[in-house]
Amino acid sequence: MSSVYTESLNRLIEQFGKLPGIGPKTAERLSFYILKVRPDEAMALAGAIGDVKNKIRRCEICCNLAEESICQICSDPRRDKSLICVVEQPKDLINLEKTGTCKWVYHILGGHIAPLEGIEPSDLTIEQLIERVREGNVKEVIMATNPNMAGDGTSLYISSLLRTSGVKITRLARGLPTGSTIEYASGKMLTDAIIGRQELE
Repeated sequence: MSSVYTESLNRLIEQFGKLPGIGPKTAERLSFYILKVRPDEAMALAGAIGDVKNKIRRCEICCNLAEESICQICSDPRRDKSLICVVEQPKDLINLEKTGTCKWVYHILGGHIAPLEGIEPSDLTIEQLIERVREGNVKEVIMATNPNMAGDGTSLYISSLLRTSGVKITRLARGLPTGSTIEYASGKMLTDAIIGRQELE
């Protein structure tokens, strides 16, 4: 760190520099921005960061981000709870919700199976999903893992576990090119994939 800056400013620059996509120059700019704004604005940012770390937990049903024990989607009576859409991360749920076509509930896996990265099925929330299906009243499980090798492998693994449950298992279809991720797909692309979902063999 620069010896020109104070210790606290150096520390702030260092912390900003740890954020993904933030280089040294941007970290410096952000730090000087915080230094320049009114104290209440800076503390509002600090408070928001504190709230995110202290208040956000996992929904007891779907493992989505929530501030209560049950998330807003799971507690919404207008949702069709017989349809469970399985996604890898909360940000995938957010992108699907932006299409305005989803009336189902979700299940967040927390990632995908990747043995080379040390991520095994037991590291994900697959067992919780199986339990939800076992409890009954589920008609369809929509696999919305990313259309790449890891996502497809995770989808096939979960489908094999659910094969004897009698529940219909579908996969998001056209509109999502192989190798892409839901996070970067456009709303139109996702809408096509949702409407055109196909049953897994």
